[in-house]
Amino acid sequence: MHEKITVTVDDAHLGQVANLADQLSSAGMHVEQVLGEVGIITGSAPSEARAALEGLAGVSAVESDNSFQLPPPDSEVQ
Repeated sequence: MHEKITVTVDDAHLGQVANLADQLSSAGMHVEQVLGEVGIITGSAPSEARAALEGLAGVSAVESDNSFQLPPPDSEVQ
């Protein structure tokens, strides 16, 4: 099962974000968005690929993307 993740690029590799995105893809990540100016790459990957992703040069952190949804404004639960 794939989980949504956010990869943070370390400062020393900010100029190589596109190359790092290619490496992440080769390591099993489905890259959805590359935000080069801020050093963030989002996407999804199987949980067993996480260690390989974290071990790549230039990766500062790999974090699970926890999302939530608020109920509609007219619902009883607020």
